[in-house]
Amino acid sequence: MDDDRLELVRIDSTGTAHPVGKTASQRMRARQGAFRLMPAPAHLVVMRYVGEDGKRDAEDGPVFRLAGELTTPGAICDVVALIGQAGWKGELVVLAEGSSRSLFFEHSHVIAGQSTVEGERLGEILYRYGALTPDQIVATAKAVSPEVRFGEAAVKLGFITRERLFQLVARQVEEIVFAVLLVGDGMFYFLDTYDEARVTTRQSLLVNGLLMEGVRRMDETRYFRDRIPSDQHVPARVAAREAPAVEFLKVFEAIDGTRAVAEICRVVGQGEFEVTQVLFQLVQSGHVIVHAPRPTGAAAIVALFNQAIAMIFGEVDATGRGGEVREQLASFATGAGIYDSLFRKAGPAADGTLLAERIVENIAVLVGPDQAETMLAQWLYEYVSFAMFVVEPYLRPPSETGGVARKADPLGSGLAKKVAELIAPLAPKS
Repeated sequence: MDDDRLELVRIDSTGTAHPVGKTASQRMRARQGAFRLMPAPAHLVVMRYVGEDGKRDAEDGPVFRLAGELTTPGAICDVVALIGQAGWKGELVVLAEGSSRSLFFEHSHVIAGQSTVEGERLGEILYRYGALTPDQIVATAKAVSPEVRFGEAAVKLGFITRERLFQLVARQVEEIVFAVLLVGDGMFYFLDTYDEARVTTRQSLLVNGLLMEGVRRMDETRYFRDRIPSDQHVPARVAAREAPAVEFLKVFEAIDGTRAVAEICRVVGQGEFEVTQVLFQLVQSGHVIVHAPRPTGAAAIVALFNQAIAMIFGEVDATGRGGEVREQLASFATGAGIYDSLFRKAGPAADGTLLAERIVENIAVLVGPDQAETMLAQWLYEYVSFAMFVVEPYLRPPSETGGVARKADPLGSGLAKKVAELIAPLAPKS
């Protein structure tokens, strides 16, 4: 049964509803009781709980004033704007892809937010903004009880001040708002009231300001992602450049060539959007370049190596000098004293690639699991670097080499740059 049928319910000729999919069955079992079938267009079925008396009472749950489907990112902006302009009090619930987010409104302000998304929980926000370490998060979680919530526990343990906590709760609410605006496939419901006990900390974030900021972020993020694709990419300073503008210094000084964007956020205590915005400016000014994320796991490291070495041999084989390069690489591997053991029963194949499964086994035997990724990345990085050193003379124009080469210089067209960018995540972290 495909995913589209998991939520399927069939109504037969007698008016009896039968859940067809597993998800539909689970949802219906969680809603036992008497429901009123509300008037609706022919293609919709709307029911709300009323209890056995058939009447809509206060204890039966809040009335939903608005509801609808979301089919594109940003579609809910008009709904949020309407709630803000009307000054309604209530809860906006947005359900999408197994997640649930709630925004609480009062007098044209968002006063609180809640989310089941792991990255939007308070503990994750405090970690991302550098307010708590992983060990402190674990200790705080152990101190949580029905009477003491996560933030209060962190304050009592002395990990964070109450003032800083209040600021970061506001950031959490903003993060939830911006995530709601990006939902492109889901459902929303605006309920005309909410349980006051659920709002433990009250903020006062103007709806119009949140909308303007959210729309700006959606527009600017499209440009940022061309240069900084994710928070796992690693920025590095460009040598011999003058210091950047003073407003960029805090982020610039946190760049060490090994920290990913997410780690820089923790160091400077700012959100991903703010840090990415600064990094984008630094990339534009030539102060910073951005490398792909360092691969995790030995197999991923080998996959990156394979991509780079195959690219090199694809170029040099076209010149007819591939055999000479292979001989020099074989001599290098033997002379280095490590590659014969590392490559045992793993290759290289005709295109220079290695069998990842065998390399994973070999590296674990050579250095042990604790050092496997670090040493494997270093050795494969050095191997590819030497391969480029050997190949470079064969890829020069004929006028420079006096030998056989293609009309255009592949190095000039970007091979060296492409390979360097590709293997940059394997470079030693010194």
